[in-house]
Amino acid sequence: MRTIDLIGTAVANTFRSKTRTILTILAIFVGAFTLTLTNGLGTGINNYIDDTVSGVGASDTMTVAKTADAASGIGSASAGPTEYDPESISSGQNGPPGATVVALQPADLDALAQIDGVLDVQAVKSVSADYIQAGDGTKYVIGVGGLVGGQTVTLLAGSEPSGDTSDLQLALPTSYVEPLGFASDADAVGQTVSIAVTDAQRTQHVIEATITGVAEESIASPTGASLTANTALTDELYETQNIGVPADQVERYAQATVWFAPDATEAQISDLKTALSDAGYTGTTVADQLGTIKTVIDGIVLVLNAFAVIALLAASFGIVNTLLMSVQERTREIGLMKAMGMGSGKVFGLFSLEAAFIGFLGSAIGAVGAIIVGSGVSAALSGSLLADLPGLELIAFDPVSILAVILVVMVIAFLAGTLPAARAAQADPVESLRYE
Repeated sequence: MRTIDLIGTAVANTFRSKTRTILTILAIFVGAFTLTLTNGLGTGINNYIDDTVSGVGASDTMTVAKTADAASGIGSASAGPTEYDPESISSGQNGPPGATVVALQPADLDALAQIDGVLDVQAVKSVSADYIQAGDGTKYVIGVGGLVGGQTVTLLAGSEPSGDTSDLQLALPTSYVEPLGFASDADAVGQTVSIAVTDAQRTQHVIEATITGVAEESIASPTGASLTANTALTDELYETQNIGVPADQVERYAQATVWFAPDATEAQISDLKTALSDAGYTGTTVADQLGTIKTVIDGIVLVLNAFAVIALLAASFGIVNTLLMSVQERTREIGLMKAMGMGSGKVFGLFSLEAAFIGFLGSAIGAVGAIIVGSGVSAALSGSLLADLPGLELIAFDPVSILAVILVVMVIAFLAGTLPAARAAQADPVESLRYE
């Protein structure tokens, strides 16, 4: 019997006892449905975290600050009062209100550039805007964030601000589009807005910039709603707010961004952190900031998957029972097939294929059911409970993961069918033909 004939016969024999087979498929369906749904949950949340990571910064960058002096209490969560340090600077958006860190100065930037593994260093310029306004409309408070190389902005319209132009450009959060008087996200692109900043002499300055894109709000935004400025606009705002500041006090930064090799291994990144620590600095990658969250999510999904696998193992006993009964009912048929020259290997293959086919049906139906239910639940939650987390698709399905689930279930079903298949393959044809 050719392989194709063997497969066709196995498929045809699967539904000889329809009720028993359907009940077995339903048992497999429960496990496959759960496994697909939990994998979709993990995929959806991890995709959102990955998008958030790209919004925070590039994977080959590290945020560096000067290591706090524990004795002075700077940057620490000490309950007592913090001793004044003239070298400290407000942590701004990078810490709780009133928190300070030791300021980074040009000498520190030069020192960072000399550390082995550091490719480039750029100071993080903190800008505090008074308001944003379109035309003569209402003025709204807004935060300002700079675009770090490698960082991406999830856009709903337009394009990212360009870091290679002298034009003053920004990406506007979508929540500001309607209040500023624009008809839609697309209508806001190309429009000019005014941003006000106050210098050290308490003089307010208004700077005009062009909206190049409208950004989806993200939990990565430290201020909740911040515009993303290109390098030219960030420099203009920073220089304007520092008018009147003594020259030796201008170049003081809370943080700096350090670039390392994009293909750096975990060991090399760890070595770089150690080198920074030895030099008196603390380095934090984007993965460090959000990696713990991802680990917790993966742990939860793993536990849920374990329950699904238990359900599949329970279903595998149903497969064993179904095929053992099938072997018993078809004893004379097995004897006839062997008497006509079918080898034990092909008899084994026939019943194993029946088990794998039952596994395929249960897992495929379970996967399709999970996709339908998961997509519906995700859409419903996105418009209600999770409306404050734009861009989150709670349950997302990866074709590769779905295929992996189906294959895993088929393998479990195949293994479950080996016992009855072996029993059929070992049957004596003479004894089987005499079976009543």
